[in-house]
Amino acid sequence: MLFLHQGGALKGARSETTSFISYAVILVDCKRSTCAPVTGSAKAVFMTKAVLSMLIAVSRHGRSALIVGLLAGFLLPGLATALKPWLPQLVMVLLFLVALRIGPQKARDGLSNLPATLGIVLVLQLILPLGVVGVAQMLGITQSAYVLAAVLVLAAPVVSGSPNLSILLGADPEPAFRLLIVGTFLLPLTILPIFWLLPQFGDLAMATTSALRTLVVIMLAMGAGFLLRGFRLPDLKPDQSAALDGAMSIALAVLVIGLMAALRPALAISIITVAGWMALAFGLNIGLQVLSFVATRKVLSERERVPVSIVAGNRNIAIFLVALPASIADPLLIFLGCYQVPMYLTPLLMERLYRLKHRSE
Repeated sequence: MLFLHQGGALKGARSETTSFISYAVILVDCKRSTCAPVTGSAKAVFMTKAVLSMLIAVSRHGRSALIVGLLAGFLLPGLATALKPWLPQLVMVLLFLVALRIGPQKARDGLSNLPATLGIVLVLQLILPLGVVGVAQMLGITQSAYVLAAVLVLAAPVVSGSPNLSILLGADPEPAFRLLIVGTFLLPLTILPIFWLLPQFGDLAMATTSALRTLVVIMLAMGAGFLLRGFRLPDLKPDQSAALDGAMSIALAVLVIGLMAALRPALAISIITVAGWMALAFGLNIGLQVLSFVATRKVLSERERVPVSIVAGNRNIAIFLVALPASIADPLLIFLGCYQVPMYLTPLLMERLYRLKHRSE
């Protein structure tokens, strides 16, 4: 579940479910009696209510849906392999749903306090990865797949579920939301020098092509979501918001299944190799959160410290699947599968540290 809906949404969900059940009873009774035949439009309404109720139910158990996705990706390798070729399209669908859920008005609101937000984004998505590239060049290890994975994590924008992670950990979701909006829009610009310096991307032309492909995908997917929201759904009702939460949870779960495609075959070949990737995933995710939490103690306000720490370690590295050539993306799929584990365990693993901060205030 990417965005937690409020109590009003739950009331709306119960009302929607109740009306759906009532309609179903009327429909069955009419079929058994001499009621007028059910029209095509009535059937359409029935199906719409059924889908809406299902999505609302999923939104109430969003975290469970993601865990199911993780388990399905590991236990059903055939399904994961079948979804693997569709990963770029699934990323686009998720970007579309995020934009549809946010809407253009909230996106504009997310640009408030732009100078401070821009500074944090540049540190997280540009300075940190460039620093790692610089160190790797001095050590002569820029060709390492581990270095490539670490740089791409640091260069990636905030994961779309970061506002929800903030809420789950008792923090203000608004700073995470601002970083999500600004970081995603700036990504095509911040990744250009990083792609250029990485030897896996060849020359400047290849790096520019990958950056432009990322820009086009973000503009098309999120632009379509903003347009649909602005012209057809300007004011979302609580049940519609909850249904979109459910749709995003399903999209994320399906994406996670595909991201796990390389993990089980890799385990069959070498447990040590997977353990190395898993250690890197936990080190980057949890390590960046702890490092940010400690380093920003005297820099950020208490309101922003926890959400910034959360987003520092939870990055949307899957977004690069729409831009990377297969020769680069395929070897990273094992790491992508491993990286999902600490991401979805963040509320459990980091609760003690972040809650301790709240108790000490």
